[in-house]
Amino acid sequence: MATIRPFRAVRPASELVSQIAALPYDVYSSSEARKIVEENPMSFLKIDRAETQFPEGTDMYAAKVYEKAADTLKEMEAESKFVQDREACYYIYALTMGSRIQRGIVCCVSIDDYLNDIVKKHENTREDKELDRIRHVDTCSAHTGPIFLAYRMNKTLQDMIEEIMTQEALYNFVSDDGIRHQIWKIKETENIQRITDIFEKTDSLYIADGHHRAASAVKAGLIRREANPHYTSEEEFNYFLSVLFDEEELCIYDYNRIVYRLSEKLVKELPVALEKDFIVEAKGNHLYHPVKKGEFGMYLDGIWYKLTAKEDTCHEDAIAGLDVSILQDKVLARLLGIQDPKTDSNIEFVGGIHGLKVLQKKVDEKGNAVAFSMYPTSMKELLRAADEGRLMPPKSTWFEPKLRSGLFIHKF
Repeated sequence: MATIRPFRAVRPASELVSQIAALPYDVYSSSEARKIVEENPMSFLKIDRAETQFPEGTDMYAAKVYEKAADTLKEMEAESKFVQDREACYYIYALTMGSRIQRGIVCCVSIDDYLNDIVKKHENTREDKELDRIRHVDTCSAHTGPIFLAYRMNKTLQDMIEEIMTQEALYNFVSDDGIRHQIWKIKETENIQRITDIFEKTDSLYIADGHHRAASAVKAGLIRREANPHYTSEEEFNYFLSVLFDEEELCIYDYNRIVYRLSEKLVKELPVALEKDFIVEAKGNHLYHPVKKGEFGMYLDGIWYKLTAKEDTCHEDAIAGLDVSILQDKVLARLLGIQDPKTDSNIEFVGGIHGLKVLQKKVDEKGNAVAFSMYPTSMKELLRAADEGRLMPPKSTWFEPKLRSGLFIHKF
């Protein structure tokens, strides 16, 4: 059963919230993060990506960079740019994108639930990325970016969230990308207990986004346990910052692929080679986005194609049956030489939120390249893989809207 608890959030002063809130640190390159901090010196990226406060070329993994992150957080607290609630609370975090809203419970989740697979994973993590955030969390003694978790639909909890959202919001602002962010504080003892009890009866939580952040937060907690052998499990380092969302309110976008540096021979022969496993239909210069599972778009040599997986290409298996697995096994590995998409520099992943024109432009600019547009992985597929203890291929999911960092900080 899931163990969650309220916490005393460190959060932005109301008049600064829209300036401080930032997209997760890992959606930016160092140069992109640097540009944002230059344009908006209040951006939380100056803490999450503290190399932005040093000259270009500074080693982003140097000890002084992590120390700068911790010092900047302390300075902003001392200047009242951040405030800390006096009582432990839960919070509701609602994100509205167009006509769609997703509403989550902001809380702290037990690291033991992660270690015992109550918090279920669906992706592998990379050690280098983990080490970066472990050092950031440990040096700051804080979780600065929440883990994006999902739970299976609970009508009682949804009714409770809707009732609380009739009250005045703590924060209400629209970010530069048009996403509305609203936050409500839940400080009433009765409501806190009701929420805690609901999750005590919840069998599993699922990482939707933030596998590296979750793994790093847990390992940072284990470091603190080792340094405090008489810990009681009540210390704050035994919990990590999360936002829990109803699976039915979440939206997964396609995560598209581009492969570069094809030989001219392969560019000419690829459509025919694909006929072994797919029905191949040329679509001319019309952008093609798949409309159902088992379909793929391909842009090659100025032409868009529709690829439909043949019956014997498809699988019922939770992993082999994923569209991302079919593409990896039958196309990327077999025909294009991409054996390990996690480390191969010849492949680029592009979130579907950026649209298909971006794929076409990149292929046209580079030449001798091919792009694949995907049908999105479903939440049902994600939950099934996680429940079976299986791992999906890299970059199987792209969630939108993304949670902002800096709205809640969990100190320990």
